[in-house]
Amino acid sequence: MVILLQEINKKMSKRCFICNKGSISGNCVSHSNIKTKRRWFPNLQKVRIIVKGKVLKEYVCTKCMKSGKIKKAI
Repeated sequence: MVILLQEINKKMSKRCFICNKGSISGNCVSHSNIKTKRRWFPNLQKVRIIVKGKVLKEYVCTKCMKSGKIKKAI
């Protein structure tokens, strides 16, 4: 049971640590106009960042990385 809980915690968060951007849902629309549900995920990368003087490994979207909202750890 303990192993299962640890594996669940290792899953990707699908949320940006900085801006809290997450997945959005919508429809796939076929040529015959049949709609089925689908999801779009943000482009998240696991990076080492400095937060309040500590180095953390967190998922950050590429938009936050490009705009300079984070400071990468060396």
